[in-house]
Amino acid sequence: MEDQMVKVVGERFCVPYTMELVVKRKLQSFSKSLYEAFDATGNFLLQVDGGVWKFQKKRVMKDPAGLPVATLREKQALSWKHQWMIHQGESSERNHFLCTVQKSNALRIKNNLDVFLGNRYKDHGRDFHVTGSFTSLSFKVIRANTVIAEVRHNFTWGSCKGKESFKVKVYPEVDYAFIVALLVIMNESDGP
Repeated sequence: MEDQMVKVVGERFCVPYTMELVVKRKLQSFSKSLYEAFDATGNFLLQVDGGVWKFQKKRVMKDPAGLPVATLREKQALSWKHQWMIHQGESSERNHFLCTVQKSNALRIKNNLDVFLGNRYKDHGRDFHVTGSFTSLSFKVIRANTVIAEVRHNFTWGSCKGKESFKVKVYPEVDYAFIVALLVIMNESDGP
């Protein structure tokens, strides 16, 4: 990559070194999940929770102080594209719109997502591509031809009880809140 910062949610989530995260998901009910992100030393960084609101999935990402960082909303709950919109804070206003995330192709077996930043939706092609695995919930985030983050699903017996764990590797100067948001969307596109 061209030594360029990848900031989508915010510059404060970009660090100058490779960051290792652990993201834990706990299914709280059929339509509600809680995600918590920790750094390698166990410091709490982000929390994402929410459920179905007016037949649409809505997830709010909060920082350790409990302040809203970003809101993820499924645009059409019954759409095959599983299109999501990400806004800054808890806003749904156009001037706080960050990006659109949607399934690349509904006919593929593995989950692939395309990300379009801001108002450039489909005008200049996708800005990021998320490519998943046939056999697990693991995936990579790609910008141009460069991998900027990798997510590895850790299957445990807790996975059968609604508890998932992911190891996330975010490369230098890449917005880790954005990567956590993609992890949530990737999981929500496959789950309840």
